[in-house]
Amino acid sequence: MILTNQKERTRFLKFAFVGAVGAVVDFGIFNLMAGPLHVSAIWSGVTSFVAAVVSNFLWNRYWTYPDSRSKPITHQLTQFVLVSLVGLAIRTILFSLLETSFIHAAEKILPANFPLTPVTVGHNAMLAFAILIVMLWNFIANRYWTYSDVD
Repeated sequence: MILTNQKERTRFLKFAFVGAVGAVVDFGIFNLMAGPLHVSAIWSGVTSFVAAVVSNFLWNRYWTYPDSRSKPITHQLTQFVLVSLVGLAIRTILFSLLETSFIHAAEKILPANFPLTPVTVGHNAMLAFAILIVMLWNFIANRYWTYSDVD
């Protein structure tokens, strides 16, 4: 449908842009908490994810899907949050299973004089991977459930 429908392509591109804004929110909060604030990577990830969800809902509701108004905002927000919670579960599972592997890979790949630690690089690479997987889930689930009232 995205390949043949201009309106859907535009929505997907807007959704991807909103996701990029959400990723900036996500990475920024994650790195602040996991770095200088010394919060565990899992809790930093959960907190940054929630902040990104709020940002993404507002942007998608008012910009990506402005024609989606037949559902009350509370109903749509509930659906969006439920989709996001599944995304959070996917992300947390991926992070907990692959975090060490990404850090070890960074240790092997990075030169000794690299300005960032392998932990920082590994965490950010893992977060980027998880964000891409969760973005695909979020787009499909939100398009066909949360914003099912648009043509």
